[in-house]
Amino acid sequence: MTIIVTGAAGFIGSNIVKALNERGITDIVAVDNLTRGEKFKNLAECEIAHYLDKHEFIRQVREHILPFDEIEAVFHDGACSDTMEHNGLYMMENNYQYSLDLLDWCQDERIPFLYASSAAVYGKGEIFREERELEKPLNVYGYSKFLFDQVVRRRMAAGLTAQVAGFRYFNVYGPHEQHKGRMASVAFHHFNQYRTQGYVNLFGENDGYGKGEQTRDFVSVEDVVKVNLFFLDNPDKSGIFNLGTGRSQPFNDLAAATVNACRVAKGEAAMSLQELVKEELIRYIPFPDALKGKYQSFTEADISRLREAGYQDAFFDVDEGVSRYVHWLLQNHHE
Repeated sequence: MTIIVTGAAGFIGSNIVKALNERGITDIVAVDNLTRGEKFKNLAECEIAHYLDKHEFIRQVREHILPFDEIEAVFHDGACSDTMEHNGLYMMENNYQYSLDLLDWCQDERIPFLYASSAAVYGKGEIFREERELEKPLNVYGYSKFLFDQVVRRRMAAGLTAQVAGFRYFNVYGPHEQHKGRMASVAFHHFNQYRTQGYVNLFGENDGYGKGEQTRDFVSVEDVVKVNLFFLDNPDKSGIFNLGTGRSQPFNDLAAATVNACRVAKGEAAMSLQELVKEELIRYIPFPDALKGKYQSFTEADISRLREAGYQDAFFDVDEGVSRYVHWLLQNHHE
């Protein structure tokens, strides 16, 4: 049975391919756009049956001529995830129309479809629950994800021929994100800051939050993959689900976890946040004027629906998840 993974050379996609390999699954069609060739490194340690360029894949999907029999599922993690991308024509074609064509094909062929949505659909809201009235995206990236979720809702109401599950990813961090540049996780940037300059910068006070006290739902890609595979194992479960830890933590926690993991790896003692600030290993910079009014100072996934669907595993907190990630970064020599 073949499994198709789009965005397979990307962050989440490559981690899904690796996890499938760990189950002994290698009949995988990896779909991606390798115009930026360095992404191949994310697949170099993986076993796949075939690679297909994204544009050729879309053409074959639209013409219903994909040459693969007995497809078990499609993991659709191919998208432009740059929230600063303002080209709406590109964003809607790449994120919305591509997803819609793939959904149509999967429904026609009765193939389970597991896809990446985003917490960006909620904008600056304070309640993060999968309900239409709470969804107010702030940028065209968030809108592209929101609009596709709306299509999925209508399809589910009308009746599905096969599983459709969408995952609203919150702040995901972990291995294989180094190609993302400025859109890589804060944990990745903190690691590199500390390694190159010996300290980490955090934003100062803003929007009623103290220095470094803006909070997000930071979720390890290890947990993201586990949820994806849970739905692969349960093809009777469909819906749109928040995928975060359900627990918001301040950037101070993230920075402290990163610095301490680096210190411990060098045989140095972990320090409290207060000690790290006193030693200027964590420093605060003025909140940028350009981000005022456009910045999510708080996110926290309501994961009630995910739990109701039967996923009961615990999620890594920042301390453990970031520690595991820093260990991987050090082992893989990412500077």
